[in-house]
Amino acid sequence: MINQIQKTFPKMKMITRTSAFITAILVLLITSSAALAAPSDQSDVRAAVQRIFNQLKNGEYSSLYDALPSSARSRTTRERLAQGLQRTQDTFELQKIEIGSVSVSGNLAVVDTTMYAHVKPLNADGKLVVQQYLVREDGSWRVATGDTATVNRFLQSNPAFAKRFPIRKPQAFVYQNNKWVPIPLGAKR
Repeated sequence: MINQIQKTFPKMKMITRTSAFITAILVLLITSSAALAAPSDQSDVRAAVQRIFNQLKNGEYSSLYDALPSSARSRTTRERLAQGLQRTQDTFELQKIEIGSVSVSGNLAVVDTTMYAHVKPLNADGKLVVQQYLVREDGSWRVATGDTATVNRFLQSNPAFAKRFPIRKPQAFVYQNNKWVPIPLGAKR
């Protein structure tokens, strides 16, 4: 019996080593696939931000309705949104967007952006530095930046993300005398 145990024991060591090796490979594959998913999410978010900016720049206001989260769509109509955005044509003409860092956590993303435009009333170039919040609904990224209730709800349900990426106020600048000069936003009426 002792001989049988001695003969079996090396096989058990081999099985244990093999199991540990297979487990290590599985863990490596799982963590690798999770790491690979993050860049895909980030590129999807970047593409959504660029697409939405292009629609806004090209005056495709009606189609922007579909880029809103369902909570925002429930509070306005496609026509009302399009009319409101159309009124901005006399104020500025969008030129380009710079998309900075992108952070994704589940169905919430935050993107640092700088949008450039010609400010018509001032006849000057301007830029808006703003953090864009997006939520994923029905497999699509939707911009929730102006929808404070939706953003706050998602941040409250994900406190770690909220702590890392608190809402920052947008900053506006106009280019004068060869430098960017801050201008106040949200003046009291």
